Amino acid sequence: MLKWALFFFIISIVAAIFGFSGISEASADIARILFYIAVVLFLIFLVLGLIAGKALL
Repeated sequence: MLKWALFFFIISIVAAIFGFSGISEASADIARILFYIAVVLFLIFLVLGLIAGKALL
């Protein structure tokens, strides 16, 4: 998921360099959303891993 966020971020930067502000803003928004989803999933799996680790002990 972070690869896709990075991909859309790079598209956003390239589009901004060439002056395509609409495409740049849209791809930056997509990259931001994907990044936040990745962070939330990371935190969820981190908490689940800690809970599962305590259950095994």
